[in-house]
Amino acid sequence: MKEEATIAPTNSIKMLRAMVGIGALCGLLIVLTYEGTLPRIERLRAEALQKAIFNVIPGISKTQAFVYQNNKFIPSDKKEADVIYAGYDDQGIFKGVAIPASGQGYADIISILYGYSPENQQVVGFYVLESKETPGLGDKIEKDPTFLNNFSSLDVALDKAKNVIMNKVTAVKRGAKTNAWEIDGITGATISSRAIGNIIENSTNKWVPIIYENRAVFKNKDNE
Repeated sequence: MKEEATIAPTNSIKMLRAMVGIGALCGLLIVLTYEGTLPRIERLRAEALQKAIFNVIPGISKTQAFVYQNNKFIPSDKKEADVIYAGYDDQGIFKGVAIPASGQGYADIISILYGYSPENQQVVGFYVLESKETPGLGDKIEKDPTFLNNFSSLDVALDKAKNVIMNKVTAVKRGAKTNAWEIDGITGATISSRAIGNIIENSTNKWVPIIYENRAVFKNKDNE
């Protein structure tokens, strides 16, 4: 009996050590895998962002990141929180800015990028950077032609004082759009399309007056 009592704890300790060892090895492998793939993930993410910038600002061939600090925009190559991207054509003429934005969708946070033209005072492009909306329904915000067409010339004009946007960006039911500042929604994906409207409304309210006021900063000095 004494011998059995001695063997049982010994086996348990061995099993415990084995489990701890396996757990530590798995944890190490996860860390090593993450560290090994992180540079590639960041590179692919940067490439996707660059592609999106060219998508949302028509007619550009090069870009420059700007960060908003101390009430002004300065060129930047860092990943700051308040970075926007100016786009230029082959002659270096400023065409617009790409602005990242995000907000709650139906399933999770939706991250987008949209283009803004200070000259036209319009949103001129739209791209979904990240979304977990329902396949076949909510994900139509990424590929529905009618919905995407909303963002080729969405009105975000400022008031006479250039302080606030005159008309609130609003998502409406499919086919109910009558004004240039309205977003024609998606049937069956009302929440997702309305979420995009809210994201753009909140973001343009913040950024459009600031960007318009500082639009000369983005222009190529050779073309001013």
